[in-house]
Amino acid sequence: MGSVLFYHLTRHPLEVTLPMLLEKSRAAGWRVVVRGRTEQQLRWLDDKLWLGPEDGFLPHGLAGSGFDADQPVLLTTGMAAPNGAACLMAVDGAEVDAEEAGRMARVCILFDGNDEAALNRARGQWKALTGAGVAAQYWSEESGRWQKKAETGD
Repeated sequence: MGSVLFYHLTRHPLEVTLPMLLEKSRAAGWRVVVRGRTEQQLRWLDDKLWLGPEDGFLPHGLAGSGFDADQPVLLTTGMAAPNGAACLMAVDGAEVDAEEAGRMARVCILFDGNDEAALNRARGQWKALTGAGVAAQYWSEESGRWQKKAETGD
């Protein structure tokens, strides 16, 4: 069973933190699904990933391109992982259930710490997932670097 890592973003926005986590996941050999709640948000992320540094190109694609299964990183609003992902990154309050967390090597939930609704949504996800027995870690960048602030489960 994998674990869920909650990333409380306060200093760096999603478009800075997500590529860093995607690169680490790809270095671990994982295919990744990035799940958002809206197509508009995912198109925006797609644009940001394409505009990254040339030496840090991150191969990815939007779901529905006809090549979903081939994408090392697939951006989607769907619950499936047609690319055989071992890692799920949920953004913008996207749903994650305990069963899929158990199937994945890693699940990352990234949320904006400056948005009260996003904080409340992440708290609800923490309660639901840990209540279902999923191991979880809470990471904060408040101090200027990422620090683990809480951990539960195996």
